[in-house]
Amino acid sequence: MKRFHVHVHVEDLAKNIAFYSAMFNQQPARTEDDYAKWMLQDPPVNFAISTRGGAAGVDHLGIQVETEAELAELRGHAARADLTVQDEGETSCCYARSDKYWVTDPQGVAWEQFQTLESIPVFSQPRAQAGACCARTAQPAAPAKACC
Repeated sequence: MKRFHVHVHVEDLAKNIAFYSAMFNQQPARTEDDYAKWMLQDPPVNFAISTRGGAAGVDHLGIQVETEAELAELRGHAARADLTVQDEGETSCCYARSDKYWVTDPQGVAWEQFQTLESIPVFSQPRAQAGACCARTAQPAAPAKACC
């Protein structure tokens, strides 16, 4: 199953948790000092908010998959469409370890395609390789916003 993902930067986390909890009629599945996430079943959406990043508003969109095969299928679609893919591989961000890559639409909206591998206790962990989650290179196709 694939799940639509939306991440919104907010200025007041508590106020937004109250708003979205009322709107979705459920409490977040995860809450941290700077982050909250709802894993909605109807409609199936991974909706996250955080105080990390730039200006308030939509940070990025994405598709979350359950299996490695589904992620490979999405990556194949991107390759056949000749989209520029920024592959992060296995990384940590947003209190999770994931396998992910990014594409950017013609308007500059970042799209994250990812499989969550496990939950972790911190927003992100340093990578053994050069670079880190949420610190992307300044390539034209790279998302300019924080990871989710």
